[in-house]
Amino acid sequence: MPASPTDPAANLGAGLGLKPQHLHEALAASAPGLWFEVHPENSLVAGGPRLAWLEAVRERHPLSLHGVSASLGGAQALDASHLARLAALVRRLQPALVSEHLAWSRWGGFYAPDLLPVPRTTEALHHLAAHVAQLQDTLGQRVAIENPAHYLARLPHDWSELDFLHELVRRTGCGLLVDVNNVFVSAHNLGTDARAWVDGVAGDAVMEIHVAGHHADPALGPRLLIDSHDAPVCEAVWRLHERLVARIGARPTLLERDDTIPPFDALMAERTMAQAALAREREVA
Repeated sequence: MPASPTDPAANLGAGLGLKPQHLHEALAASAPGLWFEVHPENSLVAGGPRLAWLEAVRERHPLSLHGVSASLGGAQALDASHLARLAALVRRLQPALVSEHLAWSRWGGFYAPDLLPVPRTTEALHHLAAHVAQLQDTLGQRVAIENPAHYLARLPHDWSELDFLHELVRRTGCGLLVDVNNVFVSAHNLGTDARAWVDGVAGDAVMEIHVAGHHADPALGPRLLIDSHDAPVCEAVWRLHERLVARIGARPTLLERDDTIPPFDALMAERTMAQAALAREREVA
């Protein structure tokens, strides 16, 4: 549901992924609503310089922890050691938001360094809901679950994506992280309607939004888009973001850039696109 005035995310505007090379600029930055996201897996340690600079940034700006390896969509039990270290980091940094992916990455003692797809079956939903509930219980807070990017239409799905996500919210009380670029990429790759997706997602469930760039597959060209986070956000994705916030209201929006990373000032300039859309909706509200 929309953030309340006492919610730590209530005043978040548009944020950026925090990169080590931008530490000094991030510490010095001053902009309304600015916040920073980090992947907690890089900081699941007891001390050292990485935690020290995260704590320094946390003194100036709100932080969000965006997990990539919990393997919530897998059939195997969650890694208890990973959850314990993540909970310790949450207690230490007190992030405004915590999120994870609807994906799996572990099986039989092996870890795949990727976000693997989850078939939308009732059995998979049962495992996913149990894992999300366990994650939230361990962390003591609500977690936002991100919709994936899709590249194949041949998984044995029993549920539509929105029905699957909404049922997960109903069963666990979790929130949703709507990655608008994933919606756009998936719709392009599978031949579905991205506008219908953003028009249909339950607004009260959306805790956060992501926007990012993508590129065409090197072998297949524009027939297949890859959620690469290595380019500026395209105009079509910005329009989807504006369409979503016009319907559900302003939500914290992260500009993702994880490869071919430009200077900090260039990211801050691109961030103004998201911040302007959020400011317009807050003025209307």
